[in-house]
Amino acid sequence: MTMVTRDFGRTGWQVAGIGFGAWAIGGTWGEVSEQDARAALHAALDNGVNFIDTADVYGDGRSERIIREVLKERGGERPIVATKAGRRLNPHVAEGYNRENLTAFVNRSLQNLGVDTLDLVQLHCPPTPVYYMPEVFHILDDLAAAGKIRHYGVSVEKVEEALKAIEFPGVVSVQIIWNMFRQRPAELFFPQALKKHVAVIARVPLASGLLSGKMSRDSQFAADDHRAFNREGAAFDKGETFSGVPFNIALDAVEAVRAALPGDVPMARVALRWCLMEDAVSVVIPGAKNADQARSNAAAGQLPPLDEGTMEVVREIYRSRIAPHVHQLW
Repeated sequence: MTMVTRDFGRTGWQVAGIGFGAWAIGGTWGEVSEQDARAALHAALDNGVNFIDTADVYGDGRSERIIREVLKERGGERPIVATKAGRRLNPHVAEGYNRENLTAFVNRSLQNLGVDTLDLVQLHCPPTPVYYMPEVFHILDDLAAAGKIRHYGVSVEKVEEALKAIEFPGVVSVQIIWNMFRQRPAELFFPQALKKHVAVIARVPLASGLLSGKMSRDSQFAADDHRAFNREGAAFDKGETFSGVPFNIALDAVEAVRAALPGDVPMARVALRWCLMEDAVSVVIPGAKNADQARSNAAAGQLPPLDEGTMEVVREIYRSRIAPHVHQLW
């Protein structure tokens, strides 16, 4: 079987349903050697992935530079590489999203990725007031007109931010957390994204690894892994870590989900295929720390659709166990 492919909004791009999230090969996921990082990226591309998502702050540019080296080594047709800008600001405040800073961030990513034009630049979970600042989106229009970027989009924390962002005509994509434990985007945002032909990039699809089914109450995380230090939002929005669900509650819900799934396919693959059951979702971007994880993720794009019985069980587990903790927060 071949990988599920989707239209990437109105860009004209066709993307494989499973992409490659390059946060883990940059940093804050524990130690990942450069050798493993490169092998993970090669394995993803060898298995049909053609969309890579990174950011200028992942390992302070390490992720972007590894991507540059791997793509240079491979040659041939390039995948689409999306990066992000804004999180280099310190303090990270709305006023920092100005022409001087955004231009500098874009120029740095052009250099890190070794290209003349960035495929897609996303504002990197900016403060909410940025979505009410048309001048920021005019700056992105100007960067596109200057040939520095092909397209731009946003990465958001909240459904409300996503809905506001797509009011700007230049926004071609929205990246948002979407997984079995974060289902609110389907209520309001996904129908609007479809209506406006806006691409949706689903991030944190395994809820920081919870939905791999491989974690337990005894799981240990390295000190530099956000799953150790960000559960209460000490470094960034806590919704990025385990989708904001309290760890022990999430583990119990994972067991309930596992009991409902077909036993012959790894849980992580089913969880990724679940994300693609929504027509609005253009690409899902699981991370991978090594080649085996990357191959397993890509294989999820070849699974047949999940049956309605499984979908309903997952909806009910979310409604009863997860929604009370997260639904209205994001």
